[in-house]
Amino acid sequence: DKEKGSRYIDSGTREACKFWLGATSHTVGPSSEMARTPIVGGNWKCNPASVKDAEKLLDGWKGQAFDKEKVEVVICPTSLHLPVVKPGLEGMGMQVSAQNVSATGFGAFTGEHAAEHLVDFGVPWTLIGHSERRTKYGETDEITAQKVEQCQEKGVKVIFCIGEQLDEREAGKTDEVNKRQIAAILSKVKDWDKIVIAYEPVWAIGTGKVATPDQAQEAHAAIRAYLKEAVSEEVAGKVRIQYGGSVTPENCAELISKPDIDGFLVGGASLKPSFMDIVKAAQGA
Repeated sequence: DKEKGSRYIDSGTREACKFWLGATSHTVGPSSEMARTPIVGGNWKCNPASVKDAEKLLDGWKGQAFDKEKVEVVICPTSLHLPVVKPGLEGMGMQVSAQNVSATGFGAFTGEHAAEHLVDFGVPWTLIGHSERRTKYGETDEITAQKVEQCQEKGVKVIFCIGEQLDEREAGKTDEVNKRQIAAILSKVKDWDKIVIAYEPVWAIGTGKVATPDQAQEAHAAIRAYLKEAVSEEVAGKVRIQYGGSVTPENCAELISKPDIDGFLVGGASLKPSFMDIVKAAQGA
């Protein structure tokens, strides 16, 4: 059923593709029938301070049910917290994700964990290319491509982060940066069903500044147009694109109302009980 908020792609002509938001249809993209299920990620970064605090957060989420058929929720704890909170998160219908993965496999790579480790441990997702990895730890486009390749080979799903710095936005280079970062992985991706793109304008991450809904939609639409040009119309229509950058319960409803915004990658707000308000907003989109 084409319920309110579901993003559908109608079968039929190649130009007919409707994303339903209430009674309003939005036409872009490919033919085959599919739906883009909203996806909300919670990136805990290097938080919280203790296992006790992590368990307290999960206790605050319990009893706030969501419909797994209408929204996908993926939580990214620290590597040390992950095995402790994994059963509780999965018990609530959420999935777990690593925050990072090695560009290499097994071997003499101190401090790394490989995609094979994630598979063995039952961790279906990882982040790759977060701006903090790029800017603070020297992660280049080439390295992100190597990491994506490892995950594709091992069947690990990836939330691939892209986005521009403030000076790049002010110079009108938002689309150029996003295209460059996506272009680096195009030859490595064989299964686009295992890729989610998270657009995070770096100047909005943790700053309290948020791209306006129209600015976010413009960037997301440009990303989708680039995927159509560089990969295929089908891929452009089915790949989910999250928005990240100071997402809160107060601003998420307007953001998710935009046709090319398919969910969120949430930072600080994912460490609060009110994170579930964001999940519910996405569920109703």
